[in-house]
Amino acid sequence: MSYNAGEYDVAVVGAGHAGCEAGLAAARLGMKTVLFSISLENVANMPCNPHIGGSSKGHLVREIDALGGEMAKNIDKTMIQLKMLNTSKGPAVHSLRAQADRKKYQAEMKHTLEKQENLEIKQGEIVDIQVENGKVKAIETNVGAIYRVKTLILATGTYLKGKIYIGEFSEESGPDGVAAANRLSDCLTKIGIPLVRFKTGTPARINRRSIDFSKMEVQKGDQGIEAFSFENEKKDFPQVDCYLTYTNEKTHEIIRQNLHRSPLYAGKIEGTGPRYCPSIEDKVVRFADKPRHQAFVEPVGLDTEEMYIQGMSSSLPEEVQIALYRTIPGLEKAEFTRPAYAIEYDCINPSNLKLTLEYRGIEGLFMAGQINGTSGYEEAACQGLLAGINASLKIQGKKPLILDRTQGYIGVLIDDIVTKGTNEPYRMMTSRAEYRLLLRQDNADLRLTEIGHEIGLISEKRYQKFCQKRENIKREIKRLKETIVKPTEKVNQFLINQGTTALSTGTKLAELLKRTEITYSSLAEIDETRPILSEQEQNEIEIQIKYEGYIKMQEAQVEKFEKLETKLLPEDIDYETIKGISLEARQKLNQLKPHSIGQASRISGVSPADVSVLLINLQMKQKNSPKEE
Repeated sequence: MSYNAGEYDVAVVGAGHAGCEAGLAAARLGMKTVLFSISLENVANMPCNPHIGGSSKGHLVREIDALGGEMAKNIDKTMIQLKMLNTSKGPAVHSLRAQADRKKYQAEMKHTLEKQENLEIKQGEIVDIQVENGKVKAIETNVGAIYRVKTLILATGTYLKGKIYIGEFSEESGPDGVAAANRLSDCLTKIGIPLVRFKTGTPARINRRSIDFSKMEVQKGDQGIEAFSFENEKKDFPQVDCYLTYTNEKTHEIIRQNLHRSPLYAGKIEGTGPRYCPSIEDKVVRFADKPRHQAFVEPVGLDTEEMYIQGMSSSLPEEVQIALYRTIPGLEKAEFTRPAYAIEYDCINPSNLKLTLEYRGIEGLFMAGQINGTSGYEEAACQGLLAGINASLKIQGKKPLILDRTQGYIGVLIDDIVTKGTNEPYRMMTSRAEYRLLLRQDNADLRLTEIGHEIGLISEKRYQKFCQKRENIKREIKRLKETIVKPTEKVNQFLINQGTTALSTGTKLAELLKRTEITYSSLAEIDETRPILSEQEQNEIEIQIKYEGYIKMQEAQVEKFEKLETKLLPEDIDYETIKGISLEARQKLNQLKPHSIGQASRISGVSPADVSVLLINLQMKQKNSPKEE
C-alpha cells in the first residue's frame, strides 16, 4: 500500500557526487529538499580511483568551489596526497590532484549532508515518477512512500539497470555490490525518455602486504602547495606515497590469449565504454605496438591495506586477472581483495536536455552526472551543482544560471553534451576548452565567485574577502605598470644575477616581470614599495602580467563569441518554416532548440551558411516585431 510521505520543493535521486552537490545547493538556497540513496553507506562513494582533481578536472573542482559547492572543501579535509600536475607547461593547464582517504571522504560528505538545514537524506529506491500534463508531480519509493515534488533531479550514476561483468560471470548490480536500480529505468521509458547503454570499469584492489614496492618507482606528493578551496589556506601534512610500475610482454600475452573470455570482445557487453580511459585489454589491442603500459599503485586510505591499481581496469575472469597482474614488477605475489570488473548501465542522450540540465518536454525534471553520459566524479559534481541551482531558481521564478564556454570548464562541459551529445562516456579535457588561457584553475574565483554570491551560495563574509583580493590584484598590476626602475648598479646587478640582460634606460616593473627569468617574488629585491600580498594574489598578478599578450588575444576571440551568444533564439521557432536552411540543419535545430545563434553554430550538421540564414531570419523578426511604447 502507498502512503503520502510529504511535499518537497526539490527531490534528488542518487547521493553520489552529483546528488550531493545538487542536494546541498538546493537546501542552501532555501528549498525544502530530500535526497535519496539506495544505500546510505554509499553516499559520495568512489567506486573507481579514490582521488579528486587531475588534468582539467582540478579546474572543475575549483569552479565548483567558486560557485559555492562542497567538493573542494571535502577533499581538503580528507586528502592523503596532493600534487600540482603539468607544472612544466603553462598556467592554463596546471591542475591540482589529490589522493583521498576513500572512507573519510564518504563520511565527511555524509555528515555535511546530515547537518545541512532544509535537507533530509533517506535510504530508499525510487521506482516511479508521476508526470501530469508534462510536469513532474511526485515520486514513489519501493516501499510505497509517495513524495509530492515541485522539481526532481535524477543523479543515478551507474545504478540504472547496472550489470557487473567479470569474465563469463555477470549479475545485476551497482558498483561495489550495491543493488542496481532496475525499476526506475522502466519508469523513464514509460514516461517517454529513451535510454542508451554505456559501460565503464574499475581495476582490482590488492593487499598492500603482498606488494614489493622496491621494484616500483616512488611517486611523492608536493609540499607547500595551495588547497583546493579558495577559502582554505595551504597546509603541509604527512603525505602517503604512490608508486609506478609497468606491464610487459608477458602481461600482454596473457591478455591476448584470453581475449575470447572478455565479455567486451565476446559481445556480451552492449554498452559503449570510455575511449579516454580504456581497460587494459583495450590498451593491448588498440596500442599493439607499445611494449608496456603504466600501472599506478595508490592507497585507498589510511586505515586500510587496500591499494588501487590505476590503469588496470579489466573485465577478464578473475583467475586471468590474477595471472596477468602477477607478471607486473612488484605484483608477483599480489593478493586480490576485490577483482576488477566492468559495469554496464542506462543513461540518456544529453542532447535532450536544455542548457539548464532540465529535460525537454518534462517540466521540473533535471538530470546530472553519469545519467547524462559523462564520466568522472568532478564532471558529475559540477552538473549536480548546476542542476540544484537551476531547480531552485525555477521554483523561485528567477532567471536560470547558464554558464557559457567563456566562463568556465563547467560551461564547456554542459554546452558540449547538450549541443553535440556524446556517443561514449564524456570526460573533461583541457583541449575541449578553446579559451583555456582565460579559464585557469587559479582564477576560477575571479570568474565565478560574483555569480555564486548573486545566486546566494557564497556568504557575505567570503564575498567581502574575495572583493578585497580582487581589488588588491587590480591595484598592484596598475602600480607595476606605472612604476619605473632606473638602471642603477643595484638594479643591473640583480638582473645579471637572475640571468637576464641589464638595463640601459628606465623600465617599468611590469616589463621586467614579463621576462622569463624574473618572478614577482624575486622582484622584491629592487621593488621597495610593494604592498604585503597573499601568495594567491602574487601568483595571480604574475600570471596576468606575464601572459598579458596572449590573454588579450583570447579576450578578443571571446568578444566575437559573445556576439553570437547574445543573439537569443525563441524556443517556439519552427525551423521547418525557414527557407534556405538545409534539411539536416532543420531537423537538428528542431530537435535541440538551441538557446542562441552561438549554440546553433556548434551543432553538428549546421553549416556556416545555415547560421547566416538564421541571423537574417532573426534580424527580420526583430525588425518586424512591434516596438514597446
